[in-house]
Amino acid sequence: MLDKFRNFGRKSNSLLGVDISSSSVKIVKLSNSGGRYKLDNYVIRPLPAQSVVEKNISDINAVGEAIAGAVSVMKPSIKDAAVAVAGSAVITKTIEMNAALSDAELENQIIVEADQYIPYPLDEVAIDFERQDLSERSEDLVEVLLAACRKENVDSRVMALEIGGLETRVVDIEAYAIERAFSLLSEQIEAEESQTAAIIDIGSTMTTLNVMMDGRTIYTREQMFGGNQLVDDVIRRFGLTAAEAEVAIKRGGLPEEYEVELLLPFKDSVVQQVSQTLQFFFSSSHYNEVDHIVLAGGVAAIPGLDELVQEHLSTSVLVANPFRDLQVGSKVNKTLLRNDAPALLIATGLAMRGAN
Repeated sequence: MLDKFRNFGRKSNSLLGVDISSSSVKIVKLSNSGGRYKLDNYVIRPLPAQSVVEKNISDINAVGEAIAGAVSVMKPSIKDAAVAVAGSAVITKTIEMNAALSDAELENQIIVEADQYIPYPLDEVAIDFERQDLSERSEDLVEVLLAACRKENVDSRVMALEIGGLETRVVDIEAYAIERAFSLLSEQIEAEESQTAAIIDIGSTMTTLNVMMDGRTIYTREQMFGGNQLVDDVIRRFGLTAAEAEVAIKRGGLPEEYEVELLLPFKDSVVQQVSQTLQFFFSSSHYNEVDHIVLAGGVAAIPGLDELVQEHLSTSVLVANPFRDLQVGSKVNKTLLRNDAPALLIATGLAMRGAN
């Protein structure tokens, strides 16, 4: 593989899925027995504030130390890992090329022609490609999916994993990881052919919409909104630290006025954001509705949020749990998993790269 090309899409065996979000590092380990996935273990470690900003790593050492902490807790038997860059950091384009070319020949030709498709100097980008189906225009042509990302986005993740004691084998794209994990959810929502499913991942600072049809992403969008709004409200109202506020929100113990004064208004804000996010999709496509909504991310675990969204949008809503139908290992705390599962979609999709 040439230096300009990095592992956006290469297959590997037995990988830890490492999701680096703005508030935490999540590591998932899966195994596969008889064609069925098993959740062996997972660990979530918080990140210091501002160490990841808008999905860009700003403090590599802090992220690396969090990964090292997660690894020391998990004690995995493997060190190979898959990590992802945000879709907003990646340029993807489908091009047509001579179907008779080998992968090595495709690679050489893409490098020669890459400046036609990529608006950055080639020495600043990591590039990868994947051969797709034959062109509908001619069986002599093959569609090739080209992916390019600034090297700094890839290298910062590789370096953080290295500090954490892991070796990066695959650098994926978050949308593709979600696609893979969605295969574990599609039966739960009973999605029929050509139906649309909107996966709305609400993290601590960012909300990401991925609209799926027939198992493929047809639309993606990111916008600034997340659970930190509720955390900040709790900090101001009750004089807690950020860590204390996050624990109290997850596990309870806040004064009675919390629910009426803070939680209910925040849930209303989430509903508005979900509606607004979908409106962006409708206005930029020929769709005016989706058939299913899947809530993911840490915010999705808030009790009753799914019912509120379903009531306001008149669309069936599922809280993402990719492990619902999987065997779960003895190391996993099943009570904590129920709360954490919606936030593990990307890490799960990454781990699935190595559990085939």
